[in-house]
Amino acid sequence: MKIAAVQFAAEAFNPSANRRRVRSFIAEAASRGAGLAVVPELAISGYALDGKQLAEVAEPFDGPTLHQWTAAARENQILIAGGFCEISEGKLYNSAMLVGPQGSLLHYRKLHLFDRERTIFTEGDLGLPVADTPLGTIGLCVCYDLRFVEVSRLLALQGASLIAVPTAWVGGFDRTPLDQEGYITQARGAVVQANLNQVFIACASQAGEGFLGNSLIVDPFGKVLAGPLDGNSEEILTAEYSDSVAKAAQYRSALVNPRKDRRTDVYGVILKKRVL
Repeated sequence: MKIAAVQFAAEAFNPSANRRRVRSFIAEAASRGAGLAVVPELAISGYALDGKQLAEVAEPFDGPTLHQWTAAARENQILIAGGFCEISEGKLYNSAMLVGPQGSLLHYRKLHLFDRERTIFTEGDLGLPVADTPLGTIGLCVCYDLRFVEVSRLLALQGASLIAVPTAWVGGFDRTPLDQEGYITQARGAVVQANLNQVFIACASQAGEGFLGNSLIVDPFGKVLAGPLDGNSEEILTAEYSDSVAKAAQYRSALVNPRKDRRTDVYGVILKKRVL
């Protein structure tokens, strides 16, 4: 089975055009054998931080994007993960969903808002859910969430073999935004966390002016399978994926078992009052 990360430049405040483009990308990813396609953060509204205009194009979770992605998933026999601007009870959320042929599998709201996002969106309140799928257990987070190591660790400890990460990577956090091999530090962080948590990580970023791109797919041993893309590329990355590879990565040798070697008698990570 393959997974795909779709990098493209979403048009600001034009959800109809963006939905059409995403649907085309999904069909193309499926034609290449992908069982999952990840599209960027705020792929439907575009990543442009104008609260008034975002409110005009925001949608409820059970809105046109969910319905269109469900139809696309059914038509192409694929899972779809990606971001949209959600409105609920008058509040805006930087949200994402995982959708399959039968409908919604995950509903996620970005926990860690970055920079000016704080002036527009409400912090996420749906926790860190995972979903059991035909591809294995999948977790979902958004962009800046990946900077907080507890996020990927908690998703992995709940059984995730794959973490889908819609992103819109921009500069301003790190002093050196791009290294000699073309990686931004956010992408380097994804590589490290995939290895430390024994999970596949698929990051799909916005592209175009102001964005760093760097979409990539990493395996549970920290090997980059596809990417990173430069900031201007609109492209679909694909890579081989196997739930069994993620499970096998938890065993490195007879005396090295990263999950079992955790000293839970000394420390733990708490999720909804449950220590993992």
